[in-house]
Amino acid sequence: MTYFITIQIIFAYILDLIIGDPEWLPHPIVLIGKVIEILEKGITKVITNKKVAGIILAFLVVAGTYFFVFVLIWFAARLHWIFGIIASIYFVFTSLSVKDLAIETNRVYTSLNRNNLPLARKNLSRIVGRDTEDLNEREIIRASVETVAENTVDGIVSPVFFAFIGGAPLSMAYKAINTLDSMVGYRNKRYIDMGWAAAKLDDIANFIPARISMLLIPVASFFCRKGFRNSLRIVLRDRKKHASPNSGIPEAAFAGALGIRIGGANYYKGKLVGKSCIGDAEKPLELLDIKDSIRIMYVCSVLSIVFGCCIKLLIK
Repeated sequence: MTYFITIQIIFAYILDLIIGDPEWLPHPIVLIGKVIEILEKGITKVITNKKVAGIILAFLVVAGTYFFVFVLIWFAARLHWIFGIIASIYFVFTSLSVKDLAIETNRVYTSLNRNNLPLARKNLSRIVGRDTEDLNEREIIRASVETVAENTVDGIVSPVFFAFIGGAPLSMAYKAINTLDSMVGYRNKRYIDMGWAAAKLDDIANFIPARISMLLIPVASFFCRKGFRNSLRIVLRDRKKHASPNSGIPEAAFAGALGIRIGGANYYKGKLVGKSCIGDAEKPLELLDIKDSIRIMYVCSVLSIVFGCCIKLLIK
């Protein structure tokens, strides 16, 4: 069974590298998002205490996703064992975002390389939550590196980690947590209480994977001929400078590997949000930093699969 699950995860990973996230293919994250919207409206009509409503919302979405995927795979396997394998591979595949992250970030790179700043801002807005309308070239590069770093954990290391632990159902349950946090886990007036459970759950879910990335990202930077030692040094020094208990780890590791400084001021819906600077400005931010961050992300994705296989074999 151990080898069976491992082979499915490897196949799902290869499938993601080949086709990514094509628009023609139905994606369960879209369905999860719609369910969150419906449940949020329904629960808040019945329960006035926003924190309690948020806890119930988180439980229903995450538990519901896990059992829905589990039952769907079980039912498919009952029809034929091949259908069960296909369903399992499909859900693990859709929990990964290696190629899609590379494609979206490369669009930003290409726009900047063609000196098309307006298009670069527009492409960047597809992958970041901050305001992009007034960003200059260096700010766009910084934002690109930051989102590649953070999504290396959210979109690769974490779903791979949970897939190896509990298969497709647990991997999709993690994506439900991640989606829930991205939709309601804000510290604004509307979601400060409603999104409390989602934000805490996301912190808990990413806690171990983020710390695994403390090893994987520096090793990936070594294979990419970047600053392995500096990546380790910066991640140990600056990992706690981020407001998130997890996001600072991959960002610091990437900053150290590239020898750049990230963080600083950002605007979200017109509101200034200051963030601590991470890394040392050994060199100015440059366009190739985007390409280098994508390369490190790709190698880190391979290492995450290798790491998962090794752990799976050790604890079988």
